[in-house]
Amino acid sequence: MRKSFTEITHDIKTRLMPFRKEAKEPMAGFDAMAKAAMSDGVLSSLQKELIATGIAVAARCDGCIGFHVKSLVRLGATREQVNEMLAVAVYMGGGPSLMHAADVLRAYEEFTENIIK
Repeated sequence: MRKSFTEITHDIKTRLMPFRKEAKEPMAGFDAMAKAAMSDGVLSSLQKELIATGIAVAARCDGCIGFHVKSLVRLGATREQVNEMLAVAVYMGGGPSLMHAADVLRAYEEFTENIIK
């Protein structure tokens, strides 16, 4: 079975729309925290997205992988940067992280193709 990270992220966004409307205050808090945490500071947004993607690999979260890799592509991450981050994630997480590293590479290729089209 081949995963489509475009479909995974679209499905999550669609299914969470009612929740976002029904839980406005908690979601506003979550969105504010995400914006503050991921904006440029001592670390760049790109560096922070690389960290978040490494955590997504460790957490084995397809949705997190999809959304953070999509951001990596939007921020101009190179394949080399993604590979280097994955090497650290696999080092820290072992075999299970290696399996999800393949998902990150699949998502990177998928989102990169979609930008080129």
